[in-house]
Formats: sequence, structure tokens, C-alpha cells
Amino acid sequence: MKDLGTLHRNPPYVLKALRSSQAAFAAWNDITPLARNEWICWITSAVKEETRDRRLRIAIENLAQGKRRPCCFAGCQHRTT
Repeated sequence: MKDLGTLHRNPPYVLKALRSSQAAFAAWNDITPLARNEWICWITSAVKEETRDRRLRIAIENLAQGKRRPCCFAGCQHRTT
């Protein structure tokens, strides 16, 4: 299997938040592993807890609206490929 460069595990608090919205959770299960990796990296790379919380709220809203990637995010800086 080809390495997709995904590195991030989904933290339990992210999964719990995703499950709070049926539409967001359905979108989460429909996007690619690379897209999930970018959402996780975008959320967890915030230094301040308040920023992480805000990003998580934005992620839930955007996923529920059908957006598949974080807006204005260059991509996971940790990817190997």
C-alpha cells in the first residue's frame, strides 16, 4: 500500500465533537484520509486552547456544510509525500 503521508491520529476530543453533528460526522466519514489528516493537523496545530476550540467549531460547521478541506490552510506541514 502506498504511504499517503498521513501522520495524525484523531484525538478523542475531535471525534467526540464530530459526533455531535450528524452532518459533520457523515462528511468526515466521506472525505479522504488525506483530507481528514489536514483537518486534524489544522485543529491540533493551534498553540492556544481557545484557538483549537475555535478551529474545532469551524471544522464542524464547515464539514456540516459539505466543505472537504480547511479553508486557507496550505496543508499539513508534517506530510512526508
